[in-house]
Amino acid sequence: MCGIYGVVYPLRTDRPDPSLMARMGRVMTHRGPDDEGHYVTDGAAIGMRRLSIIDVAGGHQPISNEDGTVWVVCNGEIYNFPELRRQLESRGHVFSCNSDVEVIVHLYEEEGPELFKRLRGMFAAAVWDVRLSRLVLGRDRLGKKPLYVRREPNRILFASEIKAILQADSVSPRIDSVALHEYLGLGYVPAPLTLFEGIEKILPGHCVVIEKGRIEDRQYWDVRFDDVRSGSEEEWIERVRAKVFDAVKVRLMSDVPLGAFLSGGIDSSTIVAAMARATDSPVKTYSIGFDANDKFYDELPYARLVAQAYATDHHEIIVRPDVANLLLRLVWHMDEPIADSAFITTYLVAQLAGESVKVILSGVGGDELFGGYRRYLGDRLNRYYQMLPATVRRTLLPRAIAALPQDRHSRWRSYVRYADAFLKSAELDPQSRYMSYITVFSPDVRAALLKAGGPAGAP
Repeated sequence: MCGIYGVVYPLRTDRPDPSLMARMGRVMTHRGPDDEGHYVTDGAAIGMRRLSIIDVAGGHQPISNEDGTVWVVCNGEIYNFPELRRQLESRGHVFSCNSDVEVIVHLYEEEGPELFKRLRGMFAAAVWDVRLSRLVLGRDRLGKKPLYVRREPNRILFASEIKAILQADSVSPRIDSVALHEYLGLGYVPAPLTLFEGIEKILPGHCVVIEKGRIEDRQYWDVRFDDVRSGSEEEWIERVRAKVFDAVKVRLMSDVPLGAFLSGGIDSSTIVAAMARATDSPVKTYSIGFDANDKFYDELPYARLVAQAYATDHHEIIVRPDVANLLLRLVWHMDEPIADSAFITTYLVAQLAGESVKVILSGVGGDELFGGYRRYLGDRLNRYYQMLPATVRRTLLPRAIAALPQDRHSRWRSYVRYADAFLKSAELDPQSRYMSYITVFSPDVRAALLKAGGPAGAP
């Protein structure tokens, strides 16, 4: 997992407090139990807690260039580092280790803050340029790796977790009322906000350049829709298949054991299938199930079918009601609340996997990319719904749905719940309709909750 952190004084040459750096690193030991490193100089300090994956022995961070004028710490993995390394070596750059992170140093020498456009991977990185007294913070394109920043009048603090920034004596934890309002609506705090006043997230696909008292936020990547090629369904299937296999293959670069979460769904099953095709030894898979009283959410039978089909080295854990005792520990790890109970099961299955592997592939994000959530059916169903007579849409159907029971723990009653949500938003415009599907508390309820909560009321 790894964790990075640091302090920079944009307009002064103060030497950062070593005890602060030690506290910032210590509170994130769980992210990087294998190694720790600091680079401290006048005006700046960067640090790293490392979970060693590639070049276990030689990839100690921070890593510098040949003359020590550029330093980097990075949480994540650069998948195209072999290709980048060959290009950089052909231009005369000398590498000191086999770590994927070292390409960032030499790429910065060539391209400065524009380097992030060349990286393929998941990362949160900090580059310190000694000659220019410049700090560059960059986050991967989709924001898989976290990176938080606090801007103070005389210094900037950054870290992979909010709790590391809270180690500074100048930081007093206070709730951001705007962020709280957003959380109650969405079930998470959207970037760049955090639930802590004065601490923000660096946006995905962005880098922040701090130099001579100026702080500049630059977007280096965004999704593009102007390069969509035509093709038959069969051609698109092959294109997607090739992309999935390529994406899985590059993620198998590791000097330590790795495995995969397996739910039995299409996304994780596809990843396991690709891993099985790309490796000679059985894939280690990890699944979670529920006890006999909660079989509605139990996906173990499907996971077992996939494990059997690909002859994986399969491991399972059964969740029981006492998981509530984990909440305090999990809230501490999360930094911010998230209204999704899946973080409990993810923690438990990761704990199981951690007994035998160090790296895990998962299917998280597949539903967003391939339209796997039921809410994505709303627009398609709405086309047919609008063909019905107005009396049926506005009177008969709502009455029928209102007369039926709803429940999250029953297949058919859950369908009634979906139908109810659809009908209540069917007459809205597409954006408002989608927002109604994902909204936790309505604006009116949010306002009432925050008003009842005291002075940190709704904005």
